[in-house]
Amino acid sequence: MPGLLLGDVFPNFEADTTIGRIKFHDFLGSSWGVLFSHPKDFTPVCTTELACAAKVSDEFKKRGVKMIALSIDSVEDHHNWSKDVMAVSSSTAKTLPFPIISDHDRALSIELGMLDPDERDSDGLPLSARCVFVIGPDKKMKLSILYPATTGRNFDELLRAIDSLQLTAQKKVATPVDWKLGDKVMVIPSLSDAEAAALFPNGVTTKEVPSGKNYLRYTQP
Repeated sequence: MPGLLLGDVFPNFEADTTIGRIKFHDFLGSSWGVLFSHPKDFTPVCTTELACAAKVSDEFKKRGVKMIALSIDSVEDHHNWSKDVMAVSSSTAKTLPFPIISDHDRALSIELGMLDPDERDSDGLPLSARCVFVIGPDKKMKLSILYPATTGRNFDELLRAIDSLQLTAQKKVATPVDWKLGDKVMVIPSLSDAEAAALFPNGVTTKEVPSGKNYLRYTQP
């Protein structure tokens, strides 16, 4: 993603979507946001992804996260495709619960570095890859994941990562491998033992390792 790094302010782009024209920062308001791109409408992997996203949309809403998708086709195509998506999804909603951006000229895909050079349409133009961007309430990019067009995403992992981002934004902790909400977390190395004891009333436990260094410190947030 040329020019866009973690911690950078996410571009305040304007775009046509299935809910009308938006300015991205206005759309987000004070919420967290997730933008996920798709190579093309009416394609198999993209349809399963949007169907899953629709099914778990309440989980994003519970976390205060606004969802928005992107594909290179027109708003009209997006509306028609959404009907297929909802037919595939087991969601109880009748309409897609989040908007889709129309990036028919690929301007936004170029700006955000989302084009997949190995996947092209019938005209030989590159398709957008499967990108995920998580944006914080401060409009800064907190996470990015880039998948090729041929690999579908895992929305459970995305929710898990958002849980970690939101927790670690509030507390001086880090989340270990395979962490899930409710599991113990790790005390960040920059905190002294005395500072950790004061910050975490539930207590801190340290796992002993051969080096004798007490850096594996766990607590319940």
